[in-house]
Amino acid sequence: MNLNYSEEQVMLKEQIQKFCETEYDFYKREDVVKSDNDFDSKVWSLFAEQGWLSMPFSEESGGFGFGPIELSILFEEFGKALVIEPYLSSVVLSGNILDNSSFADKNNIIESICSGSMHVSLAYAESTNKYDYTNPLTSLSADSKLNGTKALVLNGANASKFIVSCNSGDDLALVIVDSNADGVSVTSFPTVDGQTCSEVSFENVLVSDTNIIASGSEANDLLLRAINLATLCVSAEAVGCMTSCYLKTVEYTKSREQFDQPISNFQVLQHRMVDMFIESELCKSLLIKAMLEVDTNSEDMFKHVSALKAQIGKSGKFSAQQAVQLHGGMGVSDELMIGHYLKKMLTIDALFGNSDFHVKSFSV
Repeated sequence: MNLNYSEEQVMLKEQIQKFCETEYDFYKREDVVKSDNDFDSKVWSLFAEQGWLSMPFSEESGGFGFGPIELSILFEEFGKALVIEPYLSSVVLSGNILDNSSFADKNNIIESICSGSMHVSLAYAESTNKYDYTNPLTSLSADSKLNGTKALVLNGANASKFIVSCNSGDDLALVIVDSNADGVSVTSFPTVDGQTCSEVSFENVLVSDTNIIASGSEANDLLLRAINLATLCVSAEAVGCMTSCYLKTVEYTKSREQFDQPISNFQVLQHRMVDMFIESELCKSLLIKAMLEVDTNSEDMFKHVSALKAQIGKSGKFSAQQAVQLHGGMGVSDELMIGHYLKKMLTIDALFGNSDFHVKSFSV
């Protein structure tokens, strides 16, 4: 089995690395986080110009036809730089559902996503359903009225449209709703990792038949596959975070002196950094396996992604915590990236099911 990236994939990796180094350093990120905006519109436009927003869409929908491997490359590099732009919500989650559906108007919406002119968010989670996304309490009545409340809607404040999971009779349905439609209310709040989420309520929102993306088994399949792909992406992002935690910690311990020598000379600290390296390499191996399984659409792809996410939840927090401790009090300050990596790892563990949930999912 060839585990090396293709020439095109290597070029993509280098392109993203160059962007993060020159256009998206830590100070640039902090300026965005501290601003009133949830992301940088100029950076988002640059994503569109580079073709990154079009990357995972099929050629029939106007995209490049790239798959899970390329998305994993992208998110791993995003994780190293802690990129906060809402790629996951619009392109991965909502985009994947639209691209693989038979929805009549999908090409027009995908075109707007690729150009960067429209954000679409998936409203799938509810406060009472934990991680059971296929049995929502949000309902679409026989008279086409949508009622319910969705929690943790990624990038909900900037979304022009919401894809909403709901029950329609005895079936799961996915419907698309304008964010400014009558009966839609959005309450946004910041998350610990510098991004934003929203609670979105729907009260007697009229949904026409033409706005139903899918129902029944098709809706169930679209939703689960999109969430599985998104889980793979945030896991790749975590691997990028872990790699940076290890490298930055090694660099810091070489420059920090105690007892007239670099603290990197102390064997007990060397052991900790070796442990960080081992955990990051373990997760990287699981990531490679999972992205290949998803890329080939294997029957076991959900289990492999669960195995990856379960390990990420443990190893990711371990690596970030070790990095913080080895940096001392500076590790939790806003002036260093290390503390922000820990916040990101805590967020990633909670997204799409924590470590305990995915251990149970793997064993089913």
